[in-house]
Amino acid sequence: QVQLVESGGGLVQAGGSLSLSCAASGRTFSSRDAMGWFRQAPGNEREFVALIRWCSGQPYYASSAKGRFTMSRDGAKNTVNLSMNDLKPEDTAVYYCAHTSVLGFPTRPSHYDYWGQGTQVTVSS
Repeated sequence: QVQLVESGGGLVQAGGSLSLSCAASGRTFSSRDAMGWFRQAPGNEREFVALIRWCSGQPYYASSAKGRFTMSRDGAKNTVNLSMNDLKPEDTAVYYCAHTSVLGFPTRPSHYDYWGQGTQVTVSS
């Protein structure tokens, strides 16, 4: 069982920055594990934003996030972070942290087995 708790959402103006954090607990992570960030806006499906392989620290980004978002992980604290810059109104959504044991760079929500409760990010124009 993996527990995930997100924090760091809020309201920011377009062009601003926010950092999200996700604290993971419940087991020791290995090379089979990766953590992802997804987001869901009202009326939209949940969409992939970024993921990071736990052991290698290698990130992978959706095209919408590439160049603006940076995902990192702190193995000592069992946390993953998402730094978001140059935010746009279309980035407004609830952001979810999720865990997967699927190898490679899985981007479908169905590939992920544990989810956090979500944190709201609102970008005003």
